Amino acid sequence: MRENRTFTGRFFTSALCAAALALISCAGKQRMAVSDAVAPDTIALYEVTQDTITQDTAVQEAVAAETVEPAPKYVFLFIGDGMGFSHIAAAEAYLAASTGSIGNVSLSFTEFPTMGMATTYSANSYITCSSAAGTALSTGVKTDNNRLNVTPEGETLRSIAYDLQDAGYRIGIATSVSIDHATPAAFFASDTSRGSYYNIAAQLAPSGFDFFAGSGFLQPVKEVEGSEENIYAQIQQAGYAVVRTPEELEQAPASSKMVMVQEEEHDNAALVIAVNRKNTDGHGWTLADFTRTGIDRLTDSAGFFFMVEGGQIDWMAHNNDAVALIYEVIDFSKAIELAIEFYKKHPDETLIVVTADHETGGLALGYYTIPYELHPTPEVMHTQTGRTPLNTDEEKLIKALPVVRELSGQSGFSWTTAAHTGGAVPVFAIGAGSERFRGKMDNTDIPKRIRELMIRE
Repeated sequence: MRENRTFTGRFFTSALCAAALALISCAGKQRMAVSDAVAPDTIALYEVTQDTITQDTAVQEAVAAETVEPAPKYVFLFIGDGMGFSHIAAAEAYLAASTGSIGNVSLSFTEFPTMGMATTYSANSYITCSSAAGTALSTGVKTDNNRLNVTPEGETLRSIAYDLQDAGYRIGIATSVSIDHATPAAFFASDTSRGSYYNIAAQLAPSGFDFFAGSGFLQPVKEVEGSEENIYAQIQQAGYAVVRTPEELEQAPASSKMVMVQEEEHDNAALVIAVNRKNTDGHGWTLADFTRTGIDRLTDSAGFFFMVEGGQIDWMAHNNDAVALIYEVIDFSKAIELAIEFYKKHPDETLIVVTADHETGGLALGYYTIPYELHPTPEVMHTQTGRTPLNTDEEKLIKALPVVRELSGQSGFSWTTAAHTGGAVPVFAIGAGSERFRGKMDNTDIPKRIRELMIRE
């Protein structure tokens, strides 16, 4: 009987709903042709209800107009090259251990209110290289590994930086490695091969971008028909100030465009790694120096787009060097602190996005010989310091990896590869429009969303 009653009740309810819908339909078509049996008050009540609905809709539209997504005027895109979730966790665990506790001490960006994750595969491989990932992050289009802003079919792609420049924004590009390396190059150059360093660097001056900073150029000179062509000469002829020292920085005209590089006695390939800095006299610029100067040079009423890369996070992960990696992540975080200080002064006009191009090394917090243990303490890890980058020589890297991995293992860190992996990478954001970077996305979505926020068409 209970089933029959339930069925009868449902049938009755459905019938009532159908009848109500029929009445509403008739009312709409016939404007309620009222007989003497219908009280005039009923018509008045119906008409007031319609007015109320109209008024409510108008109010909702007005509220929507007032809550239009803010358009950021100043946008920072920080890219930790090779920085995965575990790299961040390792750095935070180290900072906690430095205070004598187990847990995490947050980096400058890991408490941003918006967090997401981005897939990183390239057009021809689930595991991307840096140039294909840089292409995705600068153009919003996938390409094959080793190509730079050129599609698999050979079409040249346009970096978001050029679109923003055309829209009136000032443009800055900074990195802890060479300016012609894959990630920074993806924002101003294109080539069928990421290794065409001279051809890539030669596209810097024609870009007309306002600020560049990095260790230098990997191939600044090229012989052409018996004579040498020099990248630095091209840059200066285009009106850029080339700055190598604090003294030159102080003397540089405020109105000039700038290329900031290391002194000639330093390595063109990269800045001195953070873990070695205390032991290196006159170590030269840091990524924080580049970020601070870039903010100073770019800030004006036009607004800016500033891409800053922590390039040696990737290199130390290629080396499977846990302590050097941790120092690079912390160094990257210090550069982001300067953007956060800027954001606090311009909270309604600034957007900061922090992400990575891919994960490197397959880092895990845990080692098979000491299960359920992690010892990221300064006492253990500082025994591993003082090394220089190993990946400049592939043969030496292969020979050194077992030793370096064992050193990492003493602290409880392990590695699966000396190359890239295919996992998703973190995305953190704060400021105007930051909600767009919540949840799962592809790396190609990041430049598209930045462009949509900065250029309202």
